[in-house]
Amino acid sequence: MYLNKALIAGNLTRDPELKSLPSGSKVTTFSVATNRVWFDANKQKQEATDYHNIVVFGRQAETSAQYLKKGSGVLVEGRIQTRSWDGQDGKKNYRTEVVADRVQFGAPPRGGDAGGAPASSPSGNNAQPVASAPEMVDYPDADENPEDIPF
Repeated sequence: MYLNKALIAGNLTRDPELKSLPSGSKVTTFSVATNRVWFDANKQKQEATDYHNIVVFGRQAETSAQYLKKGSGVLVEGRIQTRSWDGQDGKKNYRTEVVADRVQFGAPPRGGDAGGAPASSPSGNNAQPVASAPEMVDYPDADENPEDIPF
């Protein structure tokens, strides 16, 4: 069995760019940044950011270009694809991207606030609970004996 599936949750690094193909189909491209945080062997906090190129086709391309903007939170589900072409200088160029099957707008940024106005409740109280950012887990050193694992 083969599987090519990508799930990317992050923030747009630039405004989406909408174009039309010669066939008339719409295509939108944008980039999403994801962050990783971990502790190294010296218990020092490390951070890294990865950037992902996203391509969306059809009606979803139009709505993505209409509603997304730089900084927007987004969840993208799709497949990874690498394209190649010959550049003007004669060199072979490559680009790896996620071809989106589904784009979900407004994935909450870290801290739980989606950035929109709170929805009013039936009682008229607009107070919404605010989710706090998850705390970092300090994993123990790997001194376990595999023979002690019960399965």
